[in-house]
Amino acid sequence: MPPDQPVSAPLRFRASRRKLILVVHDDADLRQLSASILMRSGFLVDTAADGATAWEALNTVSYDLLVTDFEMPNVSGVEFQRKLYAVRRALPVIVASPDLPRRDFPRNPWLQPAVTLLMPYTVGEFLGTVKVLLSVTQGARLSIPPPPDRKNWPSINGWQL
Repeated sequence: MPPDQPVSAPLRFRASRRKLILVVHDDADLRQLSASILMRSGFLVDTAADGATAWEALNTVSYDLLVTDFEMPNVSGVEFQRKLYAVRRALPVIVASPDLPRRDFPRNPWLQPAVTLLMPYTVGEFLGTVKVLLSVTQGARLSIPPPPDRKNWPSINGWQL
């Protein structure tokens, strides 16, 4: 056997593993519809009705993708993104929402999700987005850097020409 054979076998197994997705939405009908579409497409799916419940799930299960809304009770989507970033967990996130909290993004660009699906969207758009994002990220759960520490940035007076 070539020396790289034992290494490539587990990689093939990992690539063929069914992906686990967490769907978070406070609207029970939309949550169930999204979960059903994903399950019919061969994905494993867990659901949560709010950000607090989703946060508990994320701390006990290793997901490949998070599909969420920004307007949720208990923990908003923005706060949820902040929590993910605070623990430096790079989980691919799709935000499926009728609108976005645009005022938060310019101040905190690291909170922007990987993909935003503005409602209404088609089943094809939803599944296509999920599949493309999972293929690009390969379900990566990498460590991400903390937000920039602006205290250490040079001031305008610190620049010499």
